[in-house]
Amino acid sequence: MARILIIDDDIEVCNMLTMAIGRMGHEVDYALTIKSGLDENLNNDFDVVFLDVNLPDGNGLEAIPLIKESPSSPEVIIITGNGDPDGAELAIKTGVWDYLQKSPSLKGLDLQLSRALQYREKKIAGQQQHLLDREDIIGSSPLINHCMELVSRAANTDVNVLITGETGTGKELFANAIHRNSSRRHNDFVVVDCASLPETLVESILFGHEKGAYTGADRSRRGLISQADGGTLFLDEVGELPLSTQKAFLRVLQERRFRPVGAKTESTSQFRLVAATNRNLDRMVEKGLFRQDLLYRLRSISIELPPLRKRVDDVIKLAVHYLTLYCTRNHCGTKGFSPEFMEGLRAYPWPGNVRELVNCLENALSMAGDEPTLIPIHLPTQIRVQLTRNSVSSHAGPHTNIAANAPATGLGRFKDYKEAVVVAAEKHYLNGLMKAACDDIKSACQMANLSRARLYALLKKHHLSGKKENLPHLPR
Repeated sequence: MARILIIDDDIEVCNMLTMAIGRMGHEVDYALTIKSGLDENLNNDFDVVFLDVNLPDGNGLEAIPLIKESPSSPEVIIITGNGDPDGAELAIKTGVWDYLQKSPSLKGLDLQLSRALQYREKKIAGQQQHLLDREDIIGSSPLINHCMELVSRAANTDVNVLITGETGTGKELFANAIHRNSSRRHNDFVVVDCASLPETLVESILFGHEKGAYTGADRSRRGLISQADGGTLFLDEVGELPLSTQKAFLRVLQERRFRPVGAKTESTSQFRLVAATNRNLDRMVEKGLFRQDLLYRLRSISIELPPLRKRVDDVIKLAVHYLTLYCTRNHCGTKGFSPEFMEGLRAYPWPGNVRELVNCLENALSMAGDEPTLIPIHLPTQIRVQLTRNSVSSHAGPHTNIAANAPATGLGRFKDYKEAVVVAAEKHYLNGLMKAACDDIKSACQMANLSRARLYALLKKHHLSGKKENLPHLPR
């Protein structure tokens, strides 16, 4: 017997579904709003959630990640009275089991529910039998958990895998995780950086060569494909492979046979292929820059890694992990961090993703020296500048708000009104600036590109101060 939750604002639909699912032998609860449904899901273990889209307190599609990240992580089936192709696409990409339109007969409900429960049972059994070795893959957001499910499936097969995502999202880490959790883990994981392969030596590096095959070939060498025999061949930045090499490599993928440069006979290699790229290969195919048949071969399983800005809740976990790692490695003792430091990490959009975060933390530790606690002043300048700009923008708001903060003495003279608006804008800016700089005068000057004397004058004008330096008495 499974436990099912229905989230729908139509009480008749809830009663009808409750009766139908109850006849199948399952326990059913229902909620009429997203909020009450999320509370029910958080406090109970459900196997499947039937979710409406148009609810009184919001769009049901936006609640899917919150439902999936609950302890029981139930399967989600969307039920809606108004079919929407865009909504259906979004739902499937978010990881729902199916997208059904409501009908008086509830046609297909029992079949979809049975299949969802069978899938869930096998998934849970597989997770119990196969505990993944994650190593440096840190995080528990729904997006990362979905990627790890795909890693688990890929590790149990030998099919080709294509990993996509922005630079710095950890594509090689995930490729290595597939290898470490597969039956090939005791053999080599061979990395090929396609972006750095010299075009004149690509085939020699991949396929190997015989002695005397070309000028400078003073001895025979095994290629990377041969080295990956029995293991995993990882093609990093596969979109950079020259078209001529793509054609040759396609045959290798199909037959697992290749001819080293200068050799008279072919060799074989039973490797498993994992490829990665930060480029849009479909667009490259349209432009004639990448072979369509090779692309089809590469992505038997496709894993799209999310950028760090879409999994903000993982930022703190990543920061704690790498701070602990680097403190141990550098023998500098465990360092603490202020709430403001961590909030700064959460607020920054991380265009360079996890790689940029890791570099930022190394920089912060260097800046901190012997200080026991990391504070915002230890963050790299470019990050503090970005946070300051965001802070000032949020404090200042639209121009209409700045004007509204000016003294309400009627419109009066334009000159007086303009001065009042400028004064209000300056004060908002300075408040945000000093907060971002932790009241440090030197840092504030660098961020605002102001001289020390000019900043002092502005702070005195608006009755503000920096805590690390006393404001001097400026001449009148």
